[in-house]
Amino acid sequence: MRKYGYLALVAIPTLLATLVVADPAAAAGNVLTHGSAGGSAVAVNDVLTASLAAGTTANFYSTATGTTGVRCSSSSFSATVTANPAAPGVATETLTAQTFGNCTSNVFGTTGVRSVTVDNLPYATTVDSATKAVTISGTAAAPIQTTIVLSTILGTTTCVYRSATNTVSGVASNTDLSITFTSQQFTKFSGPGTCFANGYFTAKYSPVRDTSQAGSPVVYVN
Repeated sequence: MRKYGYLALVAIPTLLATLVVADPAAAAGNVLTHGSAGGSAVAVNDVLTASLAAGTTANFYSTATGTTGVRCSSSSFSATVTANPAAPGVATETLTAQTFGNCTSNVFGTTGVRSVTVDNLPYATTVDSATKAVTISGTAAAPIQTTIVLSTILGTTTCVYRSATNTVSGVASNTDLSITFTSQQFTKFSGPGTCFANGYFTAKYSPVRDTSQAGSPVVYVN
């Protein structure tokens, strides 16, 4: 069985959206179901939420393989389902909120993190049952953007980052009922030299729940 543990964020920027996917033998009904794989269809306008997988952090590092940057021990997202066709197919959602908290920084010259904010919400999101991909997309008018406010010995520094491709992509896994965003590249849009030139977002959210239904059942992707 594959649960939907959807990112963002973010920022995440987000931002952001952890999923899990149903076994091929169980792939029936709609793309998104709750209660079980191939179970009751998630209704349009239902609200899906998720937080970081237990024991993980959301990281925004200056390099894809490094450990310098910002780390947050809490993060969550909320998305509204806008279409849920029969499987196989592509469900759509609107990412309406993504938050980050309990953040720290080990960037040289900084003493802490004042805030991490995902800008320009909402973002369009797709869930492809064939490829198990979750894709969050911005637009020219509202690009995927995250603002990080750092504390320094001289005051506060504001760093604004935008997705290098105006998309953030995740991969679903049934092994740990999660979706993982790995080294999603952001580039500095504005900010002083204290702000690193590139930011790479990594996070795992699990599980996604349909909070519009009684008991907030876990969401599956068929």
